[in-house]
Amino acid sequence: MMRLPASLACLPLAVWGVLSQAQAASLAKIPVRVVVVTTFELGNDTGDMPGEFQHWVEKLPLSEELPARGSYHEVLRYNPDLHVLGIVTGEGPSHMASAMTGLVLDPRFDLRKAYFLLAGIGGINPNFGSVGSAVWAPRVINGGLAHMIDAREIPSDWPDGFVPVQGASPTLHPVPALHSQWGDMGYTLNPHLVNWAYTLTHTVTIPDAPSLQASRARYKDYPAAQKPPQVMVGDTLSSETFWVGAKMNGWAERWVRYWTDNQGTFATTAEEDIGLMQALSAQAKAGRVDINRVLILRAASNYDMPPTGESAAALLKEEADETGFSGFIPSLDAAWLVGSTVVRELALHWSSYENVTAGGN
Repeated sequence: MMRLPASLACLPLAVWGVLSQAQAASLAKIPVRVVVVTTFELGNDTGDMPGEFQHWVEKLPLSEELPARGSYHEVLRYNPDLHVLGIVTGEGPSHMASAMTGLVLDPRFDLRKAYFLLAGIGGINPNFGSVGSAVWAPRVINGGLAHMIDAREIPSDWPDGFVPVQGASPTLHPVPALHSQWGDMGYTLNPHLVNWAYTLTHTVTIPDAPSLQASRARYKDYPAAQKPPQVMVGDTLSSETFWVGAKMNGWAERWVRYWTDNQGTFATTAEEDIGLMQALSAQAKAGRVDINRVLILRAASNYDMPPTGESAAALLKEEADETGFSGFIPSLDAAWLVGSTVVRELALHWSSYENVTAGGN
């Protein structure tokens, strides 16, 4: 397919909006093999303190700017040789869902065969792994949709104050449907694709920075948290509320087990993943994307609970903003190192992955 001429690619979306359907359809689309999805950037896209986007812009690179007026970041970035598109969605599931819907409906792109990689940072369960690790998610569980009772009023025989929104017991059985009029409680990503991505990247060496070593040393009662950073596979819990602490971590472990029929393992926590899956699943029903071509990679910037003897409030104070996370810069590096391995493989060997999904269906 011919690439859209630069003069047309840079037209504001408002101009595209006045084209007739026939006119829009007659214009060649900008080819996209992979969409790299990030949630925030700090300052500029290049040359300053990095957020999730900057490594991709500078190192892949994503050298071309495409205007995206009305979107959170107001610009998309593109590599015309690899046909990779990058987006900053804004933080939180609402920003994510809005941004992805807008992107898929953008008439400049045909994303029916594109792969989507959410490459972001997140918290990690110290019972699962260590800060700096990069974790592929086989499942996304919604941690933000529930009934909740204040901690001061939790019945003595309840494990915590969270209850499925469909009922009145924390252990409601049978487990309600994951998708209903109440909302979406979980998604399973294409297991073949996830396994393919892990197999491709599990030998990637993630540098073990002094800051990571110092952070791990505090978690002497958590064997998994003391291991050097590595590439792993584990479920992600998506919640717009930034929670901290051992009791909340216990809830998260239970919540993931509950909604996965004891098949899942709570590994990472972040905000946007449920919004990504909701938006892309809706667009997949219309044939605009392939939901089997979605990957989620979360690199651990911080532990979600404090080490033994320290309080949740003290940990929250330490990490009051993103750049205060003990593994902030190393997690950005890990997301790039591991994620770019997959992106380059897909883009450089497109003839193998265009019509047959990586890993098989």
